[in-house]
Amino acid sequence: MARTRTSKAWMREHVNDTFVQKAKADGYRSRAAYKLMEIDDRDHLIRPGDCVVDLGAAPGGWSQVAAQRMQRRGKVFALDLLEIVPLAGVSFLQGDFRETEILQQLETMLDGERVGLVLSDMAPNISGIAISDQARAMHLAELALEFAEAWLKPDGAFLVKVFHGHGYEEYVRRMRSTFLSVTTRKPEASRDRSSETYLLGRGLKP
Repeated sequence: MARTRTSKAWMREHVNDTFVQKAKADGYRSRAAYKLMEIDDRDHLIRPGDCVVDLGAAPGGWSQVAAQRMQRRGKVFALDLLEIVPLAGVSFLQGDFRETEILQQLETMLDGERVGLVLSDMAPNISGIAISDQARAMHLAELALEFAEAWLKPDGAFLVKVFHGHGYEEYVRRMRSTFLSVTTRKPEASRDRSSETYLLGRGLKP
């Protein structure tokens, strides 16, 4: 099937993207690595000795950053529908986070250990139907929040990608009912035209 003008334009933008080129030069799996690095430089989320869970990890950029900054102290668990090339210091589970069986497998891997940081860069496959895509994106964000509520340490943190649109304000309210502090982050590596933003929740409310 021939590529559309839109896909060709996206490929040109991607190839010429500063962060894509920088990721290749620096040996990172994806440009998304710089999003997490910028946020962590500001908020100091990744703490050596902690347990980190990375939801929607493929191709592994965030897990790669987390493992490096943990300095071989602590654990990183990554999950995605897509397989990722193995990363040193990262335990990977391939599966659909929406399925109860996969969630149970992840919880078994944790073996009762409380999590210091839950990362969620999950996004659905885009159908092009805005209402449907937004609903599926918010559903993934809600599942990630439920996991964070169940597994975070009291002083833990939750960083999640969300998209502005239907359900966004309700999700922010739920975050504020869960965490002592909720802030928004829009790292430089996040494209300006993208409606994505990151919500950071810190400290579970009693």
